[in-house]
Amino acid sequence: MESTTQNTALLVMDMQAGILAMLPTAEAFVGNVAKAIAHARENKIPVIYVVVGFRQGAPEINPNNKGFAAAKERFANISMDEFMKVHADIAPQDGELTVIKRRVSAFAGSDLAVVLSALEIKHMVLTGIATSGVVLSTLRQAADKDYRLTVLADCCADGDEEVHRVLTTKVFPRQADVLTVEEWSKM
Repeated sequence: MESTTQNTALLVMDMQAGILAMLPTAEAFVGNVAKAIAHARENKIPVIYVVVGFRQGAPEINPNNKGFAAAKERFANISMDEFMKVHADIAPQDGELTVIKRRVSAFAGSDLAVVLSALEIKHMVLTGIATSGVVLSTLRQAADKDYRLTVLADCCADGDEEVHRVLTTKVFPRQADVLTVEEWSKM
């Protein structure tokens, strides 16, 4: 495994306060993500935030989309600006980019590919909630786009611990290096 930080970006995905509020282990999890962000900033690695969001009324949600359609009414009646806010403990600093996506993958309905190209990023370090959602979808699409990938297992979380374990120990290693934030920080 190459230890360079050149052409690397840290993706902090779906770390919105409302999403994290549903995670029972949010405090420890946010602490790990904060360590990853601090390491990236110290090493001049761009931190790119990816949030899920919709226009007011959620017109982007198709009734055929089982995952999002169930929540369309809830999304239609809340402030999207508030919903898309990243948890205060790990919020973007001035100059850090936030990408808005419209589906599960960080690439779907967003300009992430354009941002990565402009920054000449070839290696993405992934963090996010949920492991079986944004992390899995983004990893698969990024691998197909020939990015080098690292997943920080303790900076990913899922409502189902067994699903998280299987993905980080059996599925992700086929396409990415899987490390802890501590291991990544020593590189």
